[in-house]
Amino acid sequence: MKKPILTLDLARQAPHSPRERIDGFCIAGRAVDKCRATTAGTQGEYHFNCPLDNMLFTFKGITAEEFKTVAQGAKDYKEIGVWLLAHGKARTPAEISAWSDDMEAISPLKNPEKRTYFAQNCRKIGLDPETTSMFDLLEADDRISFGGEPV
Repeated sequence: MKKPILTLDLARQAPHSPRERIDGFCIAGRAVDKCRATTAGTQGEYHFNCPLDNMLFTFKGITAEEFKTVAQGAKDYKEIGVWLLAHGKARTPAEISAWSDDMEAISPLKNPEKRTYFAQNCRKIGLDPETTSMFDLLEADDRISFGGEPV
Protein backbone atom coordinates (compact mmCIF):
# COMPACT_ATOMS: atom_id res chain seq x y z
CA MET A 1 0.00 0.00 0.00
CA LYS A 2 2.17 2.88 -1.30
CA LYS A 3 -0.54 5.31 -0.29
CA PRO A 4 0.51 8.52 1.49
CA ILE A 5 -0.31 8.61 5.18
CA LEU A 6 -2.62 11.44 6.14
CA THR A 7 -3.33 12.27 9.75
CA LEU A 8 -7.04 11.62 9.97
CA ASP A 9 -9.64 13.26 12.16
CA LEU A 10 -11.18 10.10 13.60
CA ALA A 11 -14.07 12.08 15.03
CA ARG A 12 -15.09 12.61 11.39
CA GLN A 13 -14.00 9.43 9.63
CA ALA A 14 -13.04 5.88 10.49
CA PRO A 15 -9.51 4.56 10.36
CA HIS A 16 -8.59 1.85 7.88
CA SER A 17 -10.35 -1.46 8.22
CA PRO A 18 -8.37 -3.90 10.35
CA ARG A 19 -8.57 -6.27 7.34
CA GLU A 20 -6.47 -4.01 5.10
CA ARG A 21 -3.01 -5.47 4.95
CA ILE A 22 0.34 -3.75 4.72
CA ASP A 23 2.94 -6.20 3.42
CA GLY A 24 0.65 -8.95 4.67
CA PHE A 25 0.01 -7.53 8.15
CA CYS A 26 -3.60 -6.89 9.06
CA ILE A 27 -4.30 -4.27 11.78
CA ALA A 28 -1.21 -2.21 10.82
CA GLY A 29 -2.96 0.49 8.76
CA ARG A 30 -5.61 0.98 11.40
CA ALA A 31 -2.94 1.21 14.11
CA VAL A 32 -1.07 3.87 12.10
CA ASP A 33 -4.24 5.92 11.65
CA LYS A 34 -5.09 5.74 15.36
CA CYS A 35 -1.52 6.49 16.40
CA ARG A 36 -1.19 9.60 14.27
CA ALA A 37 -4.66 10.85 15.20
CA THR A 38 -3.90 10.37 18.89
CA THR A 39 -0.73 12.44 18.61
CA ALA A 40 -2.68 15.14 16.75
CA GLY A 41 -5.53 15.07 19.28
CA THR A 42 -8.02 13.97 16.61
CA GLN A 43 -8.56 10.36 17.73
CA GLY A 44 -12.24 10.77 18.56
CA GLU A 45 -13.33 7.64 20.40
CA TYR A 46 -10.54 5.47 18.97
CA HIS A 47 -7.60 4.30 21.07
CA PHE A 48 -4.03 3.62 19.99
CA ASN A 49 -2.18 0.84 21.82
CA CYS A 50 -5.45 -0.98 22.48
CA PRO A 51 -5.72 -4.78 22.73
CA LEU A 52 -6.18 -5.06 18.94
CA ASP A 53 -3.01 -3.04 18.22
CA ASN A 54 -1.18 -5.12 20.80
CA MET A 55 -1.99 -8.30 18.89
CA LEU A 56 0.17 -6.94 16.06
CA PHE A 57 2.87 -5.66 18.42
CA THR A 58 3.04 -9.01 20.23
CA PHE A 59 3.16 -11.00 16.99
CA LYS A 60 6.08 -8.89 15.78
CA GLY A 61 7.79 -8.52 19.17
CA ILE A 62 7.76 -4.72 19.05
CA THR A 63 6.49 -2.08 21.43
CA ALA A 64 3.83 0.54 20.93
CA GLU A 65 6.52 3.21 21.36
CA GLU A 66 8.66 1.71 18.59
CA PHE A 67 5.64 1.53 16.30
CA LYS A 68 4.65 5.09 17.21
CA THR A 69 8.09 6.44 16.29
CA VAL A 70 7.88 4.83 12.86
CA ALA A 71 4.23 5.77 12.30
CA GLN A 72 4.95 9.41 13.12
CA GLY A 73 7.80 9.65 10.61
CA ALA A 74 6.50 7.51 7.75
CA LYS A 75 5.38 9.22 4.55
CA ASP A 76 3.38 6.25 3.24
CA TYR A 77 1.98 2.94 4.45
CA LYS A 78 4.62 0.99 2.48
CA GLU A 79 7.27 2.41 4.83
CA ILE A 80 5.35 0.88 7.72
CA GLY A 81 5.34 -2.52 6.00
CA VAL A 82 9.05 -2.36 5.22
CA TRP A 83 9.76 -1.46 8.84
CA LEU A 84 7.54 -4.25 10.19
CA LEU A 85 9.30 -6.79 8.00
CA ALA A 86 12.74 -5.62 9.18
CA HIS A 87 12.14 -5.17 12.91
CA GLY A 88 11.06 -7.27 15.85
CA LYS A 89 10.69 -10.99 15.53
CA ALA A 90 11.47 -12.26 12.02
CA ARG A 91 8.39 -13.73 10.36
CA THR A 92 8.07 -15.52 7.04
CA PRO A 93 5.45 -14.44 4.49
CA ALA A 94 3.57 -17.68 5.27
CA GLU A 95 3.58 -16.92 9.02
CA ILE A 96 2.38 -13.37 8.40
CA SER A 97 -0.38 -14.55 6.11
CA ALA A 98 -1.52 -17.28 8.51
CA TRP A 99 -1.49 -14.85 11.46
CA SER A 100 -3.47 -12.22 9.53
CA ASP A 101 -5.98 -14.85 8.39
CA ASP A 102 -6.38 -16.02 12.00
CA MET A 103 -6.87 -12.44 13.20
CA GLU A 104 -9.59 -11.86 10.61
CA ALA A 105 -11.49 -14.90 11.87
CA ILE A 106 -11.07 -14.34 15.61
CA SER A 107 -14.22 -14.11 17.68
CA PRO A 108 -14.21 -12.95 21.30
CA LEU A 109 -17.31 -15.10 21.69
CA LYS A 110 -14.91 -17.99 22.30
CA ASN A 111 -13.21 -16.15 25.18
CA PRO A 112 -15.18 -16.58 28.44
CA GLU A 113 -13.91 -13.21 29.75
CA LYS A 114 -15.06 -11.30 26.65
CA ARG A 115 -18.05 -13.37 25.54
CA THR A 116 -20.83 -11.31 27.17
CA TYR A 117 -19.36 -7.95 26.19
CA PHE A 118 -18.87 -9.07 22.58
CA ALA A 119 -22.35 -10.60 22.29
CA GLN A 120 -23.99 -7.46 23.72
CA ASN A 121 -22.12 -5.21 21.29
CA CYS A 122 -23.01 -7.40 18.33
CA ARG A 123 -26.69 -7.48 19.23
CA LYS A 124 -26.74 -3.73 19.87
CA ILE A 125 -25.95 -3.13 16.19
CA GLY A 126 -27.92 -6.04 14.77
CA LEU A 127 -25.18 -8.63 14.25
CA ASP A 128 -25.37 -12.30 15.18
CA PRO A 129 -22.51 -12.92 17.63
CA GLU A 130 -22.36 -16.58 16.58
CA THR A 131 -21.30 -15.66 13.03
CA THR A 132 -19.53 -12.35 13.64
CA SER A 133 -15.77 -11.89 13.91
CA MET A 134 -14.11 -9.08 15.82
CA PHE A 135 -13.21 -7.43 12.51
CA ASP A 136 -16.86 -7.70 11.36
CA LEU A 137 -17.94 -5.90 14.53
CA LEU A 138 -15.30 -3.17 14.19
CA GLU A 139 -16.21 -2.50 10.56
CA ALA A 140 -19.94 -2.40 11.30
CA ASP A 141 -19.37 -0.08 14.24
CA ASP A 142 -17.22 2.20 12.04
CA ARG A 143 -19.97 2.35 9.40
CA ILE A 144 -22.66 3.15 11.96
CA SER A 145 -20.50 5.79 13.64
CA PHE A 146 -20.15 7.64 10.35
CA GLY A 147 -23.69 7.37 9.04
CA GLY A 148 -23.74 4.04 7.25
CA GLU A 149 -25.54 0.76 7.73
CA PRO A 150 -24.09 -2.01 9.91
CA VAL A 151 -24.18 -4.77 7.27
